[in-house]
Amino acid sequence: MRRNNQNNRSSDRLLKMPGKMDRGPVNFEAHIAHQEGEIMAIASRDVVSVAQTTTIMGAVKTMTECGFRRLPITDPGTKKLRGIVTAGDIIDLMGGGSKYNLVQVKHNGKFLSAINESVREIMTEDVVTLPKTARIDDAVKIIIQKKIGGIPITHEGGVITGIVTEKDVMKTLSMERSSLCVEDVMTTSLKVTSPESPIGMATRDMIQHRFRRLPVVSNDVLFGIITNSDIVRYLGSGQVFQKIVTGNIAEVMSLPVRTLISGTLHTTTPDANINDAARDMLEKGIGALPVIKGTRLVGLVTEYDMVTAFSRE
Repeated sequence: MRRNNQNNRSSDRLLKMPGKMDRGPVNFEAHIAHQEGEIMAIASRDVVSVAQTTTIMGAVKTMTECGFRRLPITDPGTKKLRGIVTAGDIIDLMGGGSKYNLVQVKHNGKFLSAINESVREIMTEDVVTLPKTARIDDAVKIIIQKKIGGIPITHEGGVITGIVTEKDVMKTLSMERSSLCVEDVMTTSLKVTSPESPIGMATRDMIQHRFRRLPVVSNDVLFGIITNSDIVRYLGSGQVFQKIVTGNIAEVMSLPVRTLISGTLHTTTPDANINDAARDMLEKGIGALPVIKGTRLVGLVTEYDMVTAFSRE
């Protein structure tokens, strides 16, 4: 895992359509032959991890301070990979899904008590990894088929030696010029939320449908976008604790989504070339761009969409 700037990486409708592009299955054996080689050439070697005994709040603070979406869990001495915790796991704990049982059942709804449990309580133990000798197309295959945004790289004995992300792969593949436009690859059937919707409703939608982000729309106009990382930062920055009086996370989850929206909204257009859109995402350190036509939201293009598109070119 690494900091965002390291090596320049820094109304309800179901999101179910893959966009206009339908070019058939990817031939992983034939594609990206010129990119074959060790995955470590594009991966981050400066991996930040925490121990299984680290509290959930401690892990959240590390993710917030470093700008991570995911955090490997390792043995302190050997750095052997034991699991991984993601931003999705954190919002699940906050009321989005099954991990909320830790709060609701074991701690009687007291969120402040639950987040002092060790991170092993919510981490994923069965982690998909790659060996140091893996090729870029091995990473592409996992990203596309398993929809995993970050893959730890391990060496002998399961020791973590690096991590490769969708962003890393997108950056590499986008070096080859594509003739595709954003409208060819964007997702066009979107699930959105409104500025006044409760945060809890947004997190449940994100967990249920495995979304990392939701556009926020008001009167058919794009108001902003919230991501699972935004929610993690809200927790890690301590702002959540200013809103909690009783210790119950429901106090925070009932707040409106607009509470989480800040900063500049970056967008693209349907006719933009996907190389240009990928460059914008890399330069701005964001994982997706809402697609605007006039003043109307017509789609969303993500790092995953980009990796899929470039790999099929």
